[in-house]
Amino acid sequence: MKEHLILEELKKGNNMVLEKVYLDYKKPFFNYAKKFTLSEEDILDIYQDAILAFIENIKTGKLVRLNSSIKTYLFSIGKYVIYNKIKKENTLQIVNSFKESDLKTAKEHEVLFLQELTDEQQLLKKSFGLLGKKCQQILTLFYFRGFNLEEITAHLGYNHKNVVKSQKSRCLKSLKDKMI
Repeated sequence: MKEHLILEELKKGNNMVLEKVYLDYKKPFFNYAKKFTLSEEDILDIYQDAILAFIENIKTGKLVRLNSSIKTYLFSIGKYVIYNKIKKENTLQIVNSFKESDLKTAKEHEVLFLQELTDEQQLLKKSFGLLGKKCQQILTLFYFRGFNLEEITAHLGYNHKNVVKSQKSRCLKSLKDKMI
């Protein structure tokens, strides 16, 4: 069946076509996702999330015509979910490995932290302080806390993730300009 016909059938809610799409790409997706050292359970969850997002995009009209194959579309959704999962896990490991007992006082930590910064890091810290509050929030949520654009959109009350995406881009450019 041609891909545009598959999209039409999925929009109509044809469960047989959905099952075929699900089964056709499950094994290739698992083979692809295994290189990220994820558990089988995580890979299955991610694949199912990708399928649900795919169907949701079809039903809401976000996806009317594919510019790639269904497989490529599903894999790109899955890859995005995998990267976000890995990013969150790495951030959590860093935060969880920190023990307050490692520091005698917060002031000592601040002094130690300041002494260990390179000149470039100090310039970055100073330049970051010159940004507006919204830019600081967006960049902190994205780069330090590991939020994705959708999470930032919800957290800060924006209407659409594209607004956050362009705001993040402007903030990053502004930060780079301040560092020159």
